Amino acid sequence: MEVQMALSHAYPATRHQIAPLIDLSDRAERDRLSSGAIRAFFNIMEQWKVRDEAARQLLGGVSNGAFYALKKGGDRALDEDKLRRISYLVGIFKALNIIYSEELADKWMQLPNKNRIFGGMTPNDYLIHGGLPAFATVRKLLDARRGGH
Repeated sequence: MEVQMALSHAYPATRHQIAPLIDLSDRAERDRLSSGAIRAFFNIMEQWKVRDEAARQLLGGVSNGAFYALKKGGDRALDEDKLRRISYLVGIFKALNIIYSEELADKWMQLPNKNRIFGGMTPNDYLIHGGLPAFATVRKLLDARRGGH
């Protein structure tokens, strides 16, 4: 009992509301999130001037037909992997726009980068070649650069 009371005083209650985890394995959740995620993805690709072939790879190697159906506004539920990729891209986009001017934020993904993480590749190519672990790495790097906010 004393230990429990000591612990309750050691950790103050958070003032932040903890958001519930989203279960991307749930079809209803994927249905709910997909149309907004697709719009966000294509808006980001346009801002970053990513060609369709590279955009398809960023989504995990989507076929031409499926990609252009999404681009036309097809109302299709994305799978868990694509939603995760888009979620990372949205976070990367947000972080870049906090750290840099709009012009540099939009170019950053296409510029060769000397950071040892990228090894001279563009961050965009790094994501394409590294898959989800690379998405997480770039997101963490940018979040650290902006002070973790």
